[in-house]
Amino acid sequence: MAGNPAARGLMDDTALLDGLVITHDMIAEGVHYLPCDPPETVGWKLAAVNASDLAAKGATPQAALLSLTMRGDGGWEMAFLDGLEAALAEFGLDLIGGDTIALPEGAPRMLGMTAIGRAEAKTPARSGGQAGDALWLVGALGDAAAGLTMLRRDPSATGPLVDAYRRPVPLLAAGQALAPQASAMMDVSDGLLIDADRLGAASGCKVEIDLDALSLSPDFIAEHGDDRAACLFAATGGDDYALLLSAPETVDVLGLSLPVGPRVIRIGRLVAGEGLSLLECGEDVPVPERLGYEHRST
Repeated sequence: MAGNPAARGLMDDTALLDGLVITHDMIAEGVHYLPCDPPETVGWKLAAVNASDLAAKGATPQAALLSLTMRGDGGWEMAFLDGLEAALAEFGLDLIGGDTIALPEGAPRMLGMTAIGRAEAKTPARSGGQAGDALWLVGALGDAAAGLTMLRRDPSATGPLVDAYRRPVPLLAAGQALAPQASAMMDVSDGLLIDADRLGAASGCKVEIDLDALSLSPDFIAEHGDDRAACLFAATGGDDYALLLSAPETVDVLGLSLPVGPRVIRIGRLVAGEGLSLLECGEDVPVPERLGYEHRST
């Protein structure tokens, strides 16, 4: 299965084929977005999660294909398409085709997109990390999970945390600036801990993360605090669409020409071995049983 070299052994979120970076993501009602979410934000989110995979490879967005399920009188879908159109324009993706199907009344919507980007000089995989590399996080951590928690408590909730959940912004410019210097890179979609563990496994290394290095936003701290429990909530929540990368110690990531806005923090390192370890003030911290979102039925 997937024996073509373009698949990269299915160890990555994208394929690399003839100079193109290709990714496909689906979102399902009640799983990846709430039934109460405005349809235009669902359209934005579908484009954003796919563009984030391109960002993690330093690719330049080119085009997209849409799989759209339709239900009811079409009003929801029209608003969805408005949000999608705005996001595609923002991210530089042209819609070039796709497919639509009708759903029976009451069936949950499932929406898919294939995004295509142009590969640049280097397309870092998850598997390129080396023992001794520094581990860096670019972007917000925990805000989207906090926003989702607010919405589950009160579907009418608003504010920057809710916006972080409903309207993620892929770090395309940052990804293009980081890719030439990264030994491994991926986006954080399922939770920092589970995605860092995946990067380490693909690279054949153990991942060490310093919890006290994690930077939480003032809005997150106002809602959840900044103690160990809050840090672990942020690190396992998912939907961040930040960038996680390893780079040699000789690379000055903070000295790169990065866009203004996303936080850039060193959060740990890759070392010889396997698995994941957490530190706080130099002391070992138990690794939680749940590292993040798992793509499987239970």
